[in-house]
Amino acid sequence: MASLNRRASAVKDRTHEGAPAASLTKEQQLRRSVLSCLLWEDGFYEDGVSITDRIVTLAEECDYETVSSLAYEARKMMHLRHVPLLLLATLAKKGSGNSAFPFIVRDTLGRADEMAELLSIYWRNGRTPLSNGLKKGLALAFNGFSSYSLAKYQGKADKIGLKDVMAICHPKPASDRKELYASIKAGTLSAPDTWEVNLSAGANKKETFERLISSGALGYMALIRNLRGMKDVQVDDNLIRSAILDRRGAGQVLPFRYLAALNAAPQFAEELNLAMVEAIKDLPALSGKTAVLVDVSGSMDQSLSKKSDLTRMDAAACLASMVRGNHDVFAFSTNVKQVPAWPGLAGVEAIKNSMAHASTNLGVAVVAVLLASKYDRIIVLTDEQSADPVMDPPPGTKGYMINVASEKNGVGGKAWTRIDGFSENILRYVAAIEQEPTVG
Repeated sequence: MASLNRRASAVKDRTHEGAPAASLTKEQQLRRSVLSCLLWEDGFYEDGVSITDRIVTLAEECDYETVSSLAYEARKMMHLRHVPLLLLATLAKKGSGNSAFPFIVRDTLGRADEMAELLSIYWRNGRTPLSNGLKKGLALAFNGFSSYSLAKYQGKADKIGLKDVMAICHPKPASDRKELYASIKAGTLSAPDTWEVNLSAGANKKETFERLISSGALGYMALIRNLRGMKDVQVDDNLIRSAILDRRGAGQVLPFRYLAALNAAPQFAEELNLAMVEAIKDLPALSGKTAVLVDVSGSMDQSLSKKSDLTRMDAAACLASMVRGNHDVFAFSTNVKQVPAWPGLAGVEAIKNSMAHASTNLGVAVVAVLLASKYDRIIVLTDEQSADPVMDPPPGTKGYMINVASEKNGVGGKAWTRIDGFSENILRYVAAIEQEPTVG
């Protein structure tokens, strides 16, 4: 029996392609599963249910503060929608008697409809009573949303809506909100002036979009996600181009959204590229010399979600094209190749079209890059499913292993700083932990 125990302990975890996997703490495992996760979407190697179950198990095993901080980070910094709600639901069942829990709920929820979505996730395996902490958190959140937001996301009759949330958490309205709450309770709250409401009511599409753009009432995300539809109804080109370049409300737009907009409406390529390059100017410039290594292997062709035509490779290439400072860019799959370090969408295309998308020989690629020149840091953007072992960067070279997927195991030794996700805030984090200025 002792012999069997020693043999079992010697077996190391491996990536899906066979390389030795890094040994991670429970907190690190939770972070890698959460921060690159579009919840309930199947991955290249794992299905969405497996990922969800793993997140719940790890969240139950990690301490309260770790899980609550991660929920906030996933929503507010990485702009993820559903996985923060899963973490909140797990915290609620883990022990929402914590006095801070209502404020954690309030601060994490980003849109009014997320209150109902949180309840749906909490009850995904059957209805159970809510804790007082969760009720108080929902009440705090309810009172914090504007009348416009509540009207916009009041919900459909066949799903959990704001009326149901109100009946459960009993928010107490301020004197100037009593009429608003009465309207929600009665189901008579008027719909706001949004493009969705107008178009569903049969309004003229061209006139609606032009009016909302001209008045500044169309959000930037709605703008770039509806470019194809606006072109189909012949919305004025100059109005669209001006709105893209204005970048009003662009702070919540993830880098790969510019590429999605380009795919939908290539006639606005110049404006979209300029808008993305302008966004890069808000990011820190890294000191010294940086090597950026981008995974273009076959598994990186996996879609970010079932409804998206964007891939992990798109997310990684967009992040690589936003790096500022003196840097070289390399793509790798079976081989490794240096590509032009162009900012914006031109850089994205150079990376994606650099070679065939085949095996994940990350270990070989890291060695080749480190032999090519002396670098102060190497940033690897990958799903980490390497077929070969990955060496640590040498002394004097910082190593950042950025995971854009949510697979269970990944590569990287103790000398690598592990970061998960696909928001440009990753680049701010790199600068921050090196104590560099926020904007350079």
